[in-house]
Amino acid sequence: MLKPILGGLAVLLLLGSSVLWMLRPGARQPVGSAAPDFTLADQSGQTHRLHDYAGRWLVLYFYPKDDTPGCTQEACRFRDDIGVLSDLNAAVVGVSVDDTRSHADFARKYRLPFPLLSDPGGRTAAAYDSLLNLGVVRLARRHTFIIAPDGRIAARFDKVDPARHAQEVAGTLQTLQRVGR
Repeated sequence: MLKPILGGLAVLLLLGSSVLWMLRPGARQPVGSAAPDFTLADQSGQTHRLHDYAGRWLVLYFYPKDDTPGCTQEACRFRDDIGVLSDLNAAVVGVSVDDTRSHADFARKYRLPFPLLSDPGGRTAAAYDSLLNLGVVRLARRHTFIIAPDGRIAARFDKVDPARHAQEVAGTLQTLQRVGR
C-alpha cells in the first residue's frame, strides 16, 4: 500500500519540478524571440517605444531601485562606456518600477546620458520575465536584453555583476555584430 503512494508522490514531484523549470525567469523570452513591445515615459516625461529603436541595437537593462549601491554602480558603468556602446550603434535604456521623478533625480545626480524608463505597474518588466513580485513590493530584477535591429532578442543576461556588466555587454555586442546576427 505504501509503494503506490510513494510512486504517485514521486510522479507529482517530477511534474511539479518540470512546471517550476518552465516558469523560471527567462523561460518565456528566449534568445531569438521577438522582444516584447513597451511604451514607457523617461525621466524627462518623453515617451519611448520599442519601435523607436528599430534599425539599431538596443541595450535594455532592468534594475531594482534608483540610487542604491548596485544600481548606481551599474548605471555609472553604462555611463562611462556609453561612447563604446554608441560606436557599436547601440542605445542604452534603463528600466525600473521607480517613478519618473525618482529617475530624474538619479539621472541628474550621476549625469546619466541615457533614458531611464518608469514602469510603475511592472508590466514591461513582467513581459521580459524581469519582475520580482513580493506581493506589496515589486522590483525589477537585474536583467539585461540586447535587442537586435530587427526587434529580436539577440542576447539576455540573467546574472549580472554591476561592476563588469557594461563591458560584458559591449563584448557581446561586438561578437553579435561580427557573426552578423
